[in-house]
Parts: sequence; C-alpha cells; structure tokens
Amino acid sequence: MIAVQGFEGRRVGVLGLGRSGLATCVALKAGGAEVCAWDDSPEGRAKAEAEGFTPVDLTKPGAVEDLAALITSPGIPHLYPAPHPVIAAASAAGVPVDNDISLFFQALGDNDDAPRVVCVTGSNGKSTTTALIAHLLEEAGREVRMAGNIGTGVLSIDLPGEDGVVVLELSSYQTDLARRLAPDVAVFTNLSPDHLDRHGGMGGYFAAKRRLFSEGAPERAVIGVDEAEGRYLAMQLGQGAADSRVIRISSGQKLQGPGWSVAARKGFLGEWRGGRQVHAIDLRPLAGLPGAHNHQNACAAYAAVRALGLAPRQIEAGLASFQGLPHRSQLVGERDGVRFVNDSKATNVDSAAKALQAFPRIRWIAGGLGKDGGIASLAPHLGSVVKAYMIGHSARDFALQLGATPHEICETMENAVARASAEAEPGDVVLLAPAAASFDQYPDFEKRGAHFTALVQGLLGA
Repeated sequence: MIAVQGFEGRRVGVLGLGRSGLATCVALKAGGAEVCAWDDSPEGRAKAEAEGFTPVDLTKPGAVEDLAALITSPGIPHLYPAPHPVIAAASAAGVPVDNDISLFFQALGDNDDAPRVVCVTGSNGKSTTTALIAHLLEEAGREVRMAGNIGTGVLSIDLPGEDGVVVLELSSYQTDLARRLAPDVAVFTNLSPDHLDRHGGMGGYFAAKRRLFSEGAPERAVIGVDEAEGRYLAMQLGQGAADSRVIRISSGQKLQGPGWSVAARKGFLGEWRGGRQVHAIDLRPLAGLPGAHNHQNACAAYAAVRALGLAPRQIEAGLASFQGLPHRSQLVGERDGVRFVNDSKATNVDSAAKALQAFPRIRWIAGGLGKDGGIASLAPHLGSVVKAYMIGHSARDFALQLGATPHEICETMENAVARASAEAEPGDVVLLAPAAASFDQYPDFEKRGAHFTALVQGLLGA
C-alpha cells in the first residue's frame, strides 16, 4: 500500500467507494489525512464502514468547501454529460478535483528509488497489452506490479524494488482527470468511438487519451498509427522522422522511414530501426494471441519492453508462454479438432469484428443486450462464420441483420453451446463474441464468460 503524503491533518473527500475509492481512502489515511468518504449507494457506504471509515455526506450544502481536495472514482462524470453534484460543488468552491492515478504519481515523485512506470491507454486491447507487458517483464526476471483499470487499485500496490516496473492500464476517464501524469513509457494502442457521452464527442475522447502524452511527457511513446489520430499524435510528439523517442506500431501496414517501428504483417512481427529490420517473430503459433488485433497488442507490448531494455530473444520466449486473459480471445479447450474460444469481453461490434477476423471457420455465439445499430455493421466480417447461434434479449433482432449467414435462435447459453458443439467439425472454432452487453442475462461480461467456460469444460469432461 502507498501512503499518500501532502494532506497531513487536512480533510480530503473521496467520492465513489468501489475498488479504487476504498484503496484511496486507506492510502490517504495512512498519510495522515482526515478522510471524508462518500458513495451515493448504501452498499458503497457499507463497504467503507466495514473498512473503518465513517461516511460523510458530501452532497449536503457546504460539505465540500473546506476540503483540501476531492478524489473521485473514474466511473463518476466530472464534466459530460453533466458533472456529479458533488464535483460541481467542489469546482464552484475552487476545491481541486483529482483521482488516484494522480496521487500515485505524486507519491512517486517523492520517492528517490521510484520504479519505472509504463502506462497503456487506447480504445481496444488495453487490458491484453498491459497484461502482456507485465508477463514479458516477469518472464525476464523483473519485479512487476500491474494495476489501474486492471487488477487492483494503484494505491493498493507495494512498490517494486530496484529495477522494478509498475504497469498501469488507464481508461480515458482516468487520463482525462488526473492532474499529474508522469510515465516513463506511454502506450497508445488505437482509437475507435467509445464513451463519447462522457467526453462530449470524438474530439474530447481523443483529447482525454492524448493527455497521457502531452501532460505526462514520457521518455518513450509507443503509438499505434493504424488510425488518423495515432498518426497525428506520433507526428506531434516526434522531432523528426528519425526521432527514436516515438516508436510507431501497426498491424497490417509496412512502416517506412528511418525511425523506430514495430509492425505485424501476415502473422509476422518485425522490428525496424534506422531503415533496416533488426528482428522478426512468427506470431502465428501463439495460442494466447490469435488474430490481427492481438498481433497489434503484441507489437505494442514488444515495443514497450524493448524501450525498457529487454532483448528480442527474451521477448520472443515470453510471447510464447503468454496464455491470454480470461474472456478475451481465451482458448477454453479443444476436442476432435474443434476449439472453444471465450471472448465475452467483445461487448460491442468493434471488438466482435476483431474476433470474427481472427479465425477461418467460426461457429459464432452472439447476442445479449444489443446496442444502437445492432450488428448491421458486422456484415463485412461474417465471411468466416459457418453458422451463428443467437442468445439473449436481442437474439431475434440480431438474426434479422445476419443476411444469408446461417443462424439459429438459441436464446440461452446452454442451448447455444450444445448446438454449436454438436454441429462443429474439425477445424471449426466455437466462438463466444456477443457484440452486446450482458445485463439481460448476467451481471457482467465476466459472469457470462465464466458460464460459457463452465459449459465447455463440462462438455469436454475437464
């Protein structure tokens, strides 16, 4: 646990008492602050009380005016579509509003033996890239802590020792609000529309991501350049085409020029420096990283750990042992040449499209609580789908958008897994990539993925 200094004897508000909020309370108290903890839900307040904190109702008039700072959780709106009333009151009173990521960097700045820090942001692939970076470093013998939007709250970790690394996954909510950002290596994976209501549109969303680089001034910036925003960001950060402080990454492009780049094409990752290729890795046999989207993740992780001094052969060995994350292109099992893959995290059409492009023959389980537009935009990516098995609230609506793709309304996961496995042939992949939220049948995508996994394991006798 990191004790946050600088607030000794002063009142600090903490709004939102989930994982990161409670960790913030503990870290502030350890540093001598008087913690004023509040959550709008009785459940959140009860958790705080169980940890020894007496809730203070920050929604009351004047409750925030003598606070030294208000630390808020990432899920709470601070600007768009409208700021939370407590945040609005703090802003009106001139009280600084901040988050735990900023407090972490503040604490690090006071530490003479601070570890190196890698921060990963982007629209898709953040979790896999973060976990892969941590895995590669651990396999190379480095002491690693992984936190942020993945794993544990950043203030809950114990800092690693000499030569250690902290790897943080950061959402746009976190980068947008943090008053202090100071990574050694910052990674931008990609950008596609998401959370636009929280950022006032695509421009605000990109601006929130960009703060990690403009405010953080990393020593190395790893930038995905497959979208216009990434190319723009790389251009802004670099002092010229040969500036090796910017490492450009791509999945599908051959990157030219005298600079430092890492790109994956046709299943091979190549590192280029000074206009010549210095290393190549065959990604095709890697079961934990299937498909072009995961090859982009591999490029980002490779570049990040190269910037931290790992050798290509060390990285190659680490890539081979990576098993992937649960619910993200996770290989659950295999029988008679049929693979079963859990990508329950594919809750929107963009992530589902990537999953559908990762395998040659797919028995696709999809559906749930559909989002605006349904799955109509997936039409160009259905060529590998042998048959679709629709479940959940949007099963029939999704089926109407499948065109000529064979399909069956299964309604439940049990029926879909049973039907898909019964009809699958050697070489097929039974893929759960719902393209929809889980809340019609499950509390979250993890529970949905766990149900799929349990059904498959029961089928395989595991």
